[in-house]
Amino acid sequence: MATLELSVSEDVIVAPVQRTRRLGPLFWTAIGWMMLVFAVAILAPVLPLPNPTDMDMLERRAPISTLHWLGTDGLGRDELSRLIYGARISLTVGLFAPVIGITIGGALGLLAGYFRGRFETLVVGSMDTLLAFPPLILALAVSAYLGQSIFNLTCILGVLGIPAFMRVARASALTLARREFVIAAQALGASHARILLRELLPNVALPLVAFFLLGVAVTIVVEGALSFLGLGVPPPISSWGSMIGEGRESLEIAPRLAFIPAIAMFLTVLSFNLVGDTLRALTDPRQGTL
Repeated sequence: MATLELSVSEDVIVAPVQRTRRLGPLFWTAIGWMMLVFAVAILAPVLPLPNPTDMDMLERRAPISTLHWLGTDGLGRDELSRLIYGARISLTVGLFAPVIGITIGGALGLLAGYFRGRFETLVVGSMDTLLAFPPLILALAVSAYLGQSIFNLTCILGVLGIPAFMRVARASALTLARREFVIAAQALGASHARILLRELLPNVALPLVAFFLLGVAVTIVVEGALSFLGLGVPPPISSWGSMIGEGRESLEIAPRLAFIPAIAMFLTVLSFNLVGDTLRALTDPRQGTL
């Protein structure tokens, strides 16, 4: 009996340690970079930065100096200021667009995975129809028709993310709807709303949050691609994608104008991917036992 109790207590102690070891240095480095980007983006108005839209044609493509830490662009605007204010736009679109996807897509997937039948067929068919259109081409067409604005761009990318979130929520709901705690709640006479909100939603929310971080990374890339093509946020507002697009004209003279925002976008997207993949692995029910 003493040996059994000792082995059980060792298992209880070892399990959290093994789970903590999964959060390696790359995970915490990614968290640190994300916190830095969020901090400078939020505090941009109070930081001692020049106006990102002020132009000085006498300081065009000025090199790195104490006055301009990252130099100036082709119109004499401070590159560091534009980079930080561009982070505000990229993060705004990158965060709020997946919120639309996770809200609508998560709700549809949860309902489809629980009720099944004709409703599931209708939802899955609608999402397949939306997925039939090439996402980038659809975003380009809608942006060109509705006009360039942060609101329009966020709504377009949010709608394009609905099918992916719906599939994640539906897959989780299909598995959980057959579990013992759901069957027990049904046997006790619980309503559908109570089962969905109290039993299924807390369990479906975990993989959705992990996928949300991956969606943020993808959205930042798509926003950057649209801004690079000139269909993102309207000038003089800057985002990382528009800065890369403007910097390509100066690749031979000042390649840093394209590389600096590209590196910032790369590190941010990589950080969101690393954190999202780690959380997805930790919340995957196949990684453990019940």
